[in-house]
Amino acid sequence: MYSIVSTAIVHGIDSIPVQVEADVSNGMPYFEMVGFLGAEVKEAKERVRTALRNAGYLLPAKRITVNLSPAGVRKSGSAFDLPITVALMAALEIVPKENMADILVVGEIGLNGQVQPVRGILPAIFGAAERGFLKCMVPAGNYREACVVPGIEIIPVSSLFSVISYFKTKKTEDAEKKTEESGKCAFKAEQPDFAELHGQGMLKRACEVAVAGMHNLLMVGPPGTGKTMAAKRIPSILPPMSRKEQIELSKIYSVCGLFEERGDLLDIRPFRAPHHTVTPQGLSGGGCIPKPGEISLAHHGVLFLDELTEFRKEALEALRQPMEERQVQLVRTGGNYRYPADFMLVAAMNPCACGNYPDRQKCSCSRREIARYLGRVSKPLIDRMDLCVWVTRLSYEEVTGAGKKEECSENIRKRVEAAWQIQRERYREGGFLHNSEIPAGQLEAYCMLDRKKKQYLKQIYTSLDLSARAYHKLLKVARTIADLEESKEVELRHLNEAVCYRNPEPKFWEQA
Repeated sequence: MYSIVSTAIVHGIDSIPVQVEADVSNGMPYFEMVGFLGAEVKEAKERVRTALRNAGYLLPAKRITVNLSPAGVRKSGSAFDLPITVALMAALEIVPKENMADILVVGEIGLNGQVQPVRGILPAIFGAAERGFLKCMVPAGNYREACVVPGIEIIPVSSLFSVISYFKTKKTEDAEKKTEESGKCAFKAEQPDFAELHGQGMLKRACEVAVAGMHNLLMVGPPGTGKTMAAKRIPSILPPMSRKEQIELSKIYSVCGLFEERGDLLDIRPFRAPHHTVTPQGLSGGGCIPKPGEISLAHHGVLFLDELTEFRKEALEALRQPMEERQVQLVRTGGNYRYPADFMLVAAMNPCACGNYPDRQKCSCSRREIARYLGRVSKPLIDRMDLCVWVTRLSYEEVTGAGKKEECSENIRKRVEAAWQIQRERYREGGFLHNSEIPAGQLEAYCMLDRKKKQYLKQIYTSLDLSARAYHKLLKVARTIADLEESKEVELRHLNEAVCYRNPEPKFWEQA
């Protein structure tokens, strides 16, 4: 007897359709699986055989062949256990196979016949919906995650008995139980507010400008001056995500097994703050079964690197290409994987090992020690930071607030949302959303300058010894400042402010 069951394999954050074919025929007793299989898929043979036996179904003494096609795609992961089991049960006529044409099956099987949850359910279900499937059978533990996808019926199963029950009666007890639980929603934690940060007006302004254009931000200053505190409040001024962004981010978290059972898409922009011991693979992604890293987990949000100089140099260098291309490309023997990485990099660092440079009354570091300390961050990475702000120590009056009421995040977010709306309208036909993404060839069209402004920028370019990239970033930041003022033209005052945020090599790095 022959049967075929549809399933999918997650590749990057998308899915590739896979057909599981099972054939049971007379001949020398043998159980063979083919189709470019990874080690964990080959092991499925024993899991499936034992699970069926413990469910009361012994495999007959016949020749059993299971093929996973297309053969040119390497199959990995444990999500093929359930479709292989269903295909075998259909071929052995344990369950009818007439109604399997419009069902996608995904799941892992335990030796006791229990169906275990797997990673990457969202990409598989979204792919199934796009390919016209009407139903999808998933582990009960993945039910609420799978229900996020509209237009497709989700069938939760917790054991092989649930699977058999569905194919014979078209319903399972798991579906009824999960429907009752589906109304529950997750608790949303309140975000920190900029009103809690006293003083540091320039730092707050730099954060606002950075978010308004999704620019990268570097904060340099002594410890305890509010760098980390400001960074943690940046998500509170980020506008809400669009439906498309929510789907893309939810897929990434699903592939990593981090999607919460919340009954809806992720709707809060991510804020990722990995420890400085993170490896290059932890940042960019990878592994035996490739999965996204911290860069992709910060997609459409913020990647915060505190104590930047303490990170491994090779880890920091892994950031350079994704910062430009806004995606991570992993090349493996099993194929190429692409993970989106459109994030805003926010970094904080001390100016020297003791943290007090350039205050020579407190700093005892030699110039060589300072140069060695700053040298942990390469010039190409510093050159990719759109804004750099020097964070100074606060006076007692500033620390205590002295009766001054600080501006709240809600007011700042309103200005940011207005700037984002201006950019959406301007770049509607350009294929991008933010000023930080303006291609070099289109800068002149979006940042038109008269002769006086060009002469001013020429002086700045020469005096600060800017690279071409730094010059372009300066113009993009000026464009963002103009958008915050709802100005159609980039004025001289906008250029002046953008210059103030330029990286501090002339006054800082070179002095070391």
